[in-house]
Amino acid sequence: MLPRGLEVRSGPGCPVCVTSISDIQAAISLASTERVVLTTYGDMLRVPAVGGMSLMKAKAGGADVRVVYSIRDSIELAKRLNSQVVHFAIGFETTAPTTAVELLNGAPENFAVIASHRLIPPAIEHLLEGGEIAIGGFICPGHVSTIIGSEPYESLSKKYKKPMVISGFEPLDVLASILMLLEQLIEDRHDVEIEYTRSVRREGNKRAKEIINSVFAVCDGEWRGIGLIPQSKLRLREEFQNHDALRKFDVDVPVEDDRPSGCKCSEVLKGLIYPWDCPLYNKACTIANPIGPCAVSMEGACFISMKEGIKGLEDFSKTIL
Repeated sequence: MLPRGLEVRSGPGCPVCVTSISDIQAAISLASTERVVLTTYGDMLRVPAVGGMSLMKAKAGGADVRVVYSIRDSIELAKRLNSQVVHFAIGFETTAPTTAVELLNGAPENFAVIASHRLIPPAIEHLLEGGEIAIGGFICPGHVSTIIGSEPYESLSKKYKKPMVISGFEPLDVLASILMLLEQLIEDRHDVEIEYTRSVRREGNKRAKEIINSVFAVCDGEWRGIGLIPQSKLRLREEFQNHDALRKFDVDVPVEDDRPSGCKCSEVLKGLIYPWDCPLYNKACTIANPIGPCAVSMEGACFISMKEGIKGLEDFSKTIL
């Protein structure tokens, strides 16, 4: 359904996929101590870290790792247990308010978090600064933008002269967003437009942003497969340091680049290649036995492509149609 010559590539929009190995290793280290119960979301369990180790393997080895649907479940667990409970808090601006509000409401003393929230606009700028791929425009994420609004993208659109459209998630939303981008390109415009008007406003959710800013400060952050992105991660402010798991338990986790040989998740996350261009795709790396993070998460480009049985661009076109 797309015009010839137009390509839509995945970017670093999967929070599980971009969570750094050092954060995952910290979670594994804490979970492996007898005094800690570690909670997180289901997708995070199978993501491989150093040497192929994962939270699921740690759990199989006796670690107390539990899947929760929200940080509220973890808080309630801490209230019931005498053990220390640590929540591995991942996600973009969409989930950061839920972490923040629980800490603002007074989390129990035996509760702490590994804060691994990341910010989307700095990642967009990093891709543009890198110049590895010719990007004509951006389909910006709807759920993130429900929180932050369209304003944070405006300086990027102006600086790099790139059109941006905030899209919803239904097929017609995506097609309408592509049309809006093409219209901007034809008219030589580079604006930030909102297709997802039923959820997103220019100013975003002011209360959610206030909550985030009251609990978190912005810092540099490591993105798996991409590297260090300045001012792209949230850390707890000093007044909430008693709930910072890495400080509370003095976890010292070395930063290691443990990219499996042949894995191209980095290139997939940057939009440089399609998932099926990776030599491990549906061979050594499968949904049942994922090697890279993009094949683990249900939001990962490789997982989605494998699930749909896509072997190449021709299959991709048939699936779309």
